[in-house]
Amino acid sequence: MNKRDKIVAARARLRERFEERMRATPSLSDSQPLGSGPANRHGMPRLPAGQSETRKWPVLDLGVQPTISQEEWRLELKGLCHNPGVLDWQALMAFDQVEEASDFHCVTTWSQMDLLFRGVRLLDVIASADIHQEATHIMCYGYDGYCTNLSLAEALKPDVLLTYQVNGEALSLEHGGPVRMITPQLYAWKGSKWIAAIEFLDEDQPGFWEKNGYSMTANPWREDRYS
Repeated sequence: MNKRDKIVAARARLRERFEERMRATPSLSDSQPLGSGPANRHGMPRLPAGQSETRKWPVLDLGVQPTISQEEWRLELKGLCHNPGVLDWQALMAFDQVEEASDFHCVTTWSQMDLLFRGVRLLDVIASADIHQEATHIMCYGYDGYCTNLSLAEALKPDVLLTYQVNGEALSLEHGGPVRMITPQLYAWKGSKWIAAIEFLDEDQPGFWEKNGYSMTANPWREDRYS
């Protein structure tokens, strides 16, 4: 079995293992979501409660914008997995490349609709790591010192990407280029800019903003902004 076939098989196992938990996440199961406008593709109101649509893409970060070239960029996979290691740009490009039109919801109350992202499904990268059976969560780390937590039930959704391009252009430095993570079904702080490492955990742990009062779960359709 070649490497791609192994990833496809591991991806299928992960989907089967987490399918019920993914379906139970609020953005897919909430019978009374808060928001307005027509339904998105998951049946939630397009604009979550407390959000305003913008046509600009504001820049928010920790005040540090690390300059990392494609040649320098690395992504470490560590923690509870059988295949820890480091991916470089060439390794990222070896995964299936996808394009997804997704909405982007910032906890600071703005949303931008229909951003066209190109990248790799996080599901495939996690499948390549062959995570342990007891793994339930991940911690994502950025080159800027940022970190944020995510359940695997959220991380394995097919619209969660490691993205390097938006609307046909390379992802800019200010928006987390060369590679950032996006989490369209959660507030955007759950997707690390300048992503540098993913750690697989057997319990939920707070990241940077979670330690400072932000929600551990970050569901926009419940205004789940703060703990």
